[in-house]
Amino acid sequence: MEQRYSSPRRTPFSRVFWVANGIEVLERFAYYGIYFGFGIYMASLGYTRAQLGIVQSVFLLLSYGVPVVSGTFADRFGFKKVLIVSYLAYLPAILLLILTKSFSGIVLTMLSIGLAAGIFKPLIAATVRAVTDKTNKTLGFGIFYAMVNVGGSFGPIVLGKLRAISWDYAFMAAAASIVLMLVITIFFYKEPEREIEGVTLGQKFTDMGIALSDMKFTVLLVLLGVFFWLPFWCFFNLCAVYVDGNLDTARLYEGMRAVLGTGFANFFSQVDEDGVRRVLGETISHTGWIIMVLQIFVSRVAERFRAIPVFMFGMFLIAVGFGIIGYANISSPAFIFLGIIIFAVGEMASSPRIQEYITWIAPKEKAGLYMGMNFLAIMIGAALSGVTYTSLYGRFEGMGNPEYVWFVLGAHSVVAIVALRLFTKLAGELKEREE
Repeated sequence: MEQRYSSPRRTPFSRVFWVANGIEVLERFAYYGIYFGFGIYMASLGYTRAQLGIVQSVFLLLSYGVPVVSGTFADRFGFKKVLIVSYLAYLPAILLLILTKSFSGIVLTMLSIGLAAGIFKPLIAATVRAVTDKTNKTLGFGIFYAMVNVGGSFGPIVLGKLRAISWDYAFMAAAASIVLMLVITIFFYKEPEREIEGVTLGQKFTDMGIALSDMKFTVLLVLLGVFFWLPFWCFFNLCAVYVDGNLDTARLYEGMRAVLGTGFANFFSQVDEDGVRRVLGETISHTGWIIMVLQIFVSRVAERFRAIPVFMFGMFLIAVGFGIIGYANISSPAFIFLGIIIFAVGEMASSPRIQEYITWIAPKEKAGLYMGMNFLAIMIGAALSGVTYTSLYGRFEGMGNPEYVWFVLGAHSVVAIVALRLFTKLAGELKEREE
């Protein structure tokens, strides 16, 4: 009698899995709600693009530098305690945005928010990892990634509409989100059972040094930081400011209303002080909606091909997206949607693929360490993005040609493809392991 293969039954998700994902939605709501609108906020206070670039760089430096080591503290003291520490850093910093308007005060406040975000960042993913098994891990991380994008999409929309009334309301909403996270964590988050590695911070830095002693791997990380993550973060640094300050957002609203209907267009817009309804820059200047709809399809196609060619094709799409975003300012503002969609597809092809690649070139027992090293590459690009391109954007804007920054970013991405191609030819491609 023929025996049929049956896949193992999927383990139901525990309550802490859903609690953790709910916390993730709230944190991304506050984080991206503040981050995407922050350039608009600083412009409203009269600060220059160069000053905005400094704030963006220090903010992203901590957001992506702290996770390299914060997981070690979570293993030692417990996820729940470290989560609460992150909230206690988050909450007063957000509330201080209501009180402080000086440049030094804003820098210190955003530094604190970046520190809090960096402490928080690895903890929910680690919780999901701890409470899933081989039967439900793929679905579990898929749900987690969707929750990131739900929070990251609704945060800029809700806080954007609130800031059109008063910036204080926007910051209060973000603070309320953190308070709700604190309450949920105290009363509903249960520390997941897991094996504790017991790695000290000193051992962590020793392991990092060992990983970075592989010069080919280190050069790859630097190249990724300078040539991929730098222009990647420039999109998120600049797009909302560019849409809000340079595009005809009243015309953009009319285009959205004609195609999608009044109700949908109103969701992304607000009436200004002159009685004109305009699209709010931060409500459309992100990729969350597109990722939620297309990520599974793009991943299914990408998995059929080797990592590096897929990554480079994604970078090419990012370059094209940059060019179209710039073109929106000298043609029809509706082109901004096409540019963001193409950028988003490039992001979906390149960003997950290169992170997966770094994990799979590592020995199996060092996959987590190598993934941590990926945060260093992201940190390099993120920290440089504000002080280089936001300042450049300010210069082009002063010349009357703000779209030039997108053309330069497109050229940067093309140079990146050439540089990484030369690296793999000269140094040899790092091979993914079979197991």
